[in-house]
Amino acid sequence: MPIIDSQVHAYEADTPKRPWHSAPNWPAHVTGDEMVAAMDAVGVDGAILVSAFSLYQYDASYAVQVQAAHPGRFGLIKPIDPSDPAAAEVIADWNDTPGTVGIRIMMIQEAGHEPGDTGIQLIAREAARHDLPVNLLCWGNLDACATLVEGHPDTRFVIDHLGLMQPRTPPAPPDPFAELPKILDLARCQNAVIKVSGACTLSQAGYPYPDIWEPLTRVFNAWGIERCLWGTDWTRAFAVLSYEQGVEPFRLNDRLSESERATLMGGACASVYGWAPGTS
Repeated sequence: MPIIDSQVHAYEADTPKRPWHSAPNWPAHVTGDEMVAAMDAVGVDGAILVSAFSLYQYDASYAVQVQAAHPGRFGLIKPIDPSDPAAAEVIADWNDTPGTVGIRIMMIQEAGHEPGDTGIQLIAREAARHDLPVNLLCWGNLDACATLVEGHPDTRFVIDHLGLMQPRTPPAPPDPFAELPKILDLARCQNAVIKVSGACTLSQAGYPYPDIWEPLTRVFNAWGIERCLWGTDWTRAFAVLSYEQGVEPFRLNDRLSESERATLMGGACASVYGWAPGTS
């Protein structure tokens, strides 16, 4: 089974040609070529390339450029603007873009979107019509996330980053898994799966992060390993760990059986997105 990282970001340097919306504490650039080199160095066969919202907002043109340069290495996800009156057309066009595997809604509280908003409802319906999974960044806003997921049983949802607030800089929060009970309860929604992405940033013990495994085991038990998608969230995690450090604790450990590891680190992702390395 190929190893598939369920969330990475690639981007070029901030220039007038393609200016950044904001400047997070990320490297000055992690181009598509650099992302592929990092993946190759640790045996990651493919990845879901999520257009970097912090940098490019709703413009996914660089992600499309990367996929075209590296066919078969990336599936593509684009954030959709709920306030865009042409959102339905945007989703239809995106669905026809080579490499597309899903869309994304920013459902953190700061975004100011509610589950009942007209734009959110439209995106959920259009995603179901095109059979595109909707990725939800909803950390700090899990109640709203649950309402949206339950209100659209025919739409497939992917909960980003365990649904938990994750740091961009160390240390981890004092109680990083405080909202874990809400995540475990959300497993009842069979139209949702969960990304176990960025999990290493929640460790207070440091590499190889032994303290994350008890709560992760509870996630695996509640959701079922076939509904859990491993990922690094590189480069958001840059200031906390290296790409290798986001991969090796999952690839090299005795806490998972071989079949569990194959599912978590590739099989579930391929099933959810209908994409595998080597697919254009």
